[in-house]
Amino acid sequence: MAYALITGGSKGIGKAIAENLAGKKYDILLIARSENLLKDNCAALEKKFGVKTDHLVVDISADDAAKKITEWCISKNYDVSVLVNNAGYGLGGAFEKLALTDQLNMMHLNMQSLVQLTYLMIPVLKKHGGKKYILNVASTAAHQAVPFLGVYSATKAFVLSFSRAIHHELKNENISVTCLCPGPTDTYFMERAGMNNFKKAVKQAERFNMSPEAVANIAVNGMLSGKPEVIPGGVNKTGAFFSRALPKKMIENTLIGIYKP
Repeated sequence: MAYALITGGSKGIGKAIAENLAGKKYDILLIARSENLLKDNCAALEKKFGVKTDHLVVDISADDAAKKITEWCISKNYDVSVLVNNAGYGLGGAFEKLALTDQLNMMHLNMQSLVQLTYLMIPVLKKHGGKKYILNVASTAAHQAVPFLGVYSATKAFVLSFSRAIHHELKNENISVTCLCPGPTDTYFMERAGMNNFKKAVKQAERFNMSPEAVANIAVNGMLSGKPEVIPGGVNKTGAFFSRALPKKMIENTLIGIYKP
């Protein structure tokens, strides 16, 4: 069976997407920094779904990470049919108060690493023929500027725009590109983003949280259906619609009330 390669596959949405694809009998390749989690996840997937797995421990934000991942796939002659660019994170807080190096690293991981891996993996996807898929994970934050998540929301807007553009470019190459824009999900995003003191944002997220498994199911089905963009959940779809329909200033003022620490 063809392989699905998932970055950030050790936990959260990435782990759930791996489980969903394994349930559809894709063999699984997991990429992340935590070797113990990767080994445990691979063992669990093999036991539960009877699929083949492998993993590569690498910091995806490193300059040479995309090259290492691609060369690893080529050296193993893996027939990669699905590429899931899930690795990424957010930082919450006032732009001028967050460390510049941290924000630049986030930009590198969320955008540059994703573009590099996509670019280098396209020939690998084409190598064995057949229908291929790329799933890039963005966020509902991609649909508007989010004060106090300014750089993060901008990186996800980039991912959405980039994904929709190459969705059309690669149509005739038998590669379908989908962008996933999840809203609040029951993961460690808030903790990683340093947003535990964002009381209104935390409360809002708790009201509308989706499970990673629910998000993954919608994402994978949308990807396999060839959709250019997938927004899981009715509330998130409605929010994205109003972000496009209403004046930007109105949306941004509302978000200030939610995300200001």
